[in-house]
Amino acid sequence: MHRGGAVGPVAPAKMADGALSPGVNLEAFSQAIAAIQALRSSVTRVFDCLKDGMRNKETLEGREKGFVAAFQESLHSVSRDLGELERLSNLVGKPSENHPLHNSGLLSLDPVQDKTPLYSQLLQAYKWSNKLQYHAGLASGLLNQQSLKRSANQMGVSAKRRPKAQPTTLVLPPQYVDDVISRIDRMFPEMSIQLSRPNGNSAMLLVTLGKVLKVIVVMRSLFIDRTIVKGYNENVYTEDGKLDIWSKSNYQVFQKVTDHATTALLHYQLPQMPDVVVRSFMTWLRSYIKLFQAPCQRCGKFLQDGLPPTWRDFRTLEAFHDTCRQ
Repeated sequence: MHRGGAVGPVAPAKMADGALSPGVNLEAFSQAIAAIQALRSSVTRVFDCLKDGMRNKETLEGREKGFVAAFQESLHSVSRDLGELERLSNLVGKPSENHPLHNSGLLSLDPVQDKTPLYSQLLQAYKWSNKLQYHAGLASGLLNQQSLKRSANQMGVSAKRRPKAQPTTLVLPPQYVDDVISRIDRMFPEMSIQLSRPNGNSAMLLVTLGKVLKVIVVMRSLFIDRTIVKGYNENVYTEDGKLDIWSKSNYQVFQKVTDHATTALLHYQLPQMPDVVVRSFMTWLRSYIKLFQAPCQRCGKFLQDGLPPTWRDFRTLEAFHDTCRQ
């Protein structure tokens, strides 16, 4: 082994994929391998010395002195070989990591990497991006398996026959909104709809369902923002004659129906076809015409905790108690 010899110039080393790794000293690298072998031999001699113990000496004092001298020499040899290996390891240089980052690998040669660790941060971002892409692919596969069926499918409109979605705006002509509401009003004879615009173009509907309940519907263009359900005999106007869109019903049964109507608004969502959403919601609301006459489809009872079945299934429109629908 050539300890302390001159170390040759830096030469590029081949990486596993055939690309050159800059910054590797081949001569120092070969000397470091020889130094590792010498260090292993020195360590082996230390254990051999401990294994053999005190031998080949007539007196006890002579055996002890010989053992100590041999052991010290073995330890010095280990220390010397270890120091040589550390010296050579500093001369070998750090090869570039094998990542397909093209010319960005030259950033690893920056002598002030501790102050501007661009390359290490770039590697970390690259690994994070790969991991994100992998998990996104898994999530996409799971979501495709659990495709959601929106209200358009439930209304009988086939996905293949559904017209191509066109860009829509939140502002529609008031005449178009009036025509849609008028057609819905003619669809359900037992339901009357009064349309008013107390605050500009935004419409407000007062829906009266038979002699069962009244619903205040606050709309923004043709999109429903809020619903308040009250009893048929409850006052729905404020002192100045406007529809009261803030006060709740005095009866728990209609408070429950208000909560279910809010849930229905979240269920019936099809921004590309707002008229279908309004018609679907009104169809669901019409099912409350027999709020106090229809029994629960699960338990068969008319009352539970003093309340009739206040939940209506979004697809079948069947009546359920709030606790029986789970």
